[in-house]
Amino acid sequence: MNIIFVCTGNTCRSPMAEGYLKSLNIDGVLVSSAGLEENGAPVSENSAAVMREMGIDISLHTSRALTREDIESSDKIYVMTPTHKHFLDGVLKNFDIDGKKIEVLSEKGISDPYLSDIGVYRKCRDEIIEAINKIFGICEAPVLSLDKNDAETIEKIEKACFSTPWSINSINEAIEHNNIFLGIKENETLIGYISFNCLFDECYIGNIAVLPEYRQKGVAKKLLSSAIALSIEMNAAFISLEVRESNSPAINLYKKFGFKEEGRRKNYYEHPKEDAIILTRRF
Repeated sequence: MNIIFVCTGNTCRSPMAEGYLKSLNIDGVLVSSAGLEENGAPVSENSAAVMREMGIDISLHTSRALTREDIESSDKIYVMTPTHKHFLDGVLKNFDIDGKKIEVLSEKGISDPYLSDIGVYRKCRDEIIEAINKIFGICEAPVLSLDKNDAETIEKIEKACFSTPWSINSINEAIEHNNIFLGIKENETLIGYISFNCLFDECYIGNIAVLPEYRQKGVAKKLLSSAIALSIEMNAAFISLEVRESNSPAINLYKKFGFKEEGRRKNYYEHPKEDAIILTRRF
């Protein structure tokens, strides 16, 4: 499926939409963006900054104009406002192309944040993400703080995800020792969680796990993003973790969020025995 996001100048809204949908790595979905005007300008600094907060780098994006080839090759064109749709509907009539492939991304439309402060860009980013999540069935549930009442369900996730899961005693002990547990629930069921602890200005992630049937829905990204944001709020100098060297999907996710390899622990994991790569994001 070929999807194109379109806004006016292709420097703010559509690059954010393109960057977010690409970050989801949905099989069979090709993503690009364009504008109704052509200026070859770089992405706006605030758009790049608010996406970077989510571990998504769109800093190299350069704006371009939508072409007839784009329109003909696309399966769906998502525009930001009804005005954009009205304009393109007229273009498609001239090209004798079915206008059903054009939709407004959000029912209310996505307002242009151009020249606004970064808070407006964050609001715009969140509206774009919410709209894309609805279209593709991506998790929209909020991130919640977990406590001892959630220990049994955390243990169930551990058993479903790891060859050497934490026991409920280990989970309770971690909670008692001020480890932070964040989770996402769907219909009151815990579907994923992340644990980390912060001492002085150092933060360390213990585990991040998502039930197999809820993967590829942005759950891990949302949990990791929340842990990073909370670490920054706590004035941490860095946040670090270990990951199996063979776990390429997890390593790729962490690197998208700015983590870099800073070491290795020999034979750190059991069942099977394997090295751990130490990944760290410094603030």
